[in-house]
Amino acid sequence: MPLPHFSTLDLECLALEHIVPRLHDAGFCYLDHFVGEVVGDCVLEQVKRMHSNGVLKNGQLAGQQRATVRSHIRGDKIAWVSGTEEGCEAMGYLLSVIDRLVMLCGSRLGKYYVKERSKAMVACYPGNGTGYVRHVDNPNGDGRCITCIYYLNKNWDSKVHGGVLRIFPEGKSYAVDVEPLFDRLLFFWSDRRNPHEVQPSYSTRYAMTVWYFDAEERAEAKEKFRSLTASGKQAGSRQEDGSG
Repeated sequence: MPLPHFSTLDLECLALEHIVPRLHDAGFCYLDHFVGEVVGDCVLEQVKRMHSNGVLKNGQLAGQQRATVRSHIRGDKIAWVSGTEEGCEAMGYLLSVIDRLVMLCGSRLGKYYVKERSKAMVACYPGNGTGYVRHVDNPNGDGRCITCIYYLNKNWDSKVHGGVLRIFPEGKSYAVDVEPLFDRLLFFWSDRRNPHEVQPSYSTRYAMTVWYFDAEERAEAKEKFRSLTASGKQAGSRQEDGSG
């Protein structure tokens, strides 16, 4: 697969002249024709193969001891990939370009210091009218600061196919509709500033999402989780020996 060359200068220009100011001004931004049709087609082919091979499983809702599936809340099928797996080479290349772009934003992301991200979530809405109700990605300080979504849908007509990502910017009287168009890369703040929903999709809709972490908030969230886990184990131990 011939890979396009992205110079540091090109990516730095995108980061500093488009992404950073738009995130600060509006809370979101997107880039069209991001990696081009050749790479985009390869990524799409790999995602479709995962789908046809049954790799994608029903999306789950976090926040409970056992994550539950509720199709009336979210109807996507997902899988988590690092991009290093066999058959995921184009995805890995795409992720490397996005990583470089985010890192070039550097200290200009306000209070955030980004040095790591999640694995990529490959998602498919099967086209049966399913979507994802209004929600916030990071309502409770889990470390995620930037949500980044790459769309893979050719010849998408939202009037026919639906599937629009609707953002409700905090404190604004309007909503913003983002169509899930092929080779479009979307960024937005992951916290309560950007509640959003995926409107019902009536055609198969593919996307890849990664979340970038603020180092300090992520460390605090991990420490809180360790403390809760430790206290839970202690409580369980007291119950077993009859104390408490």
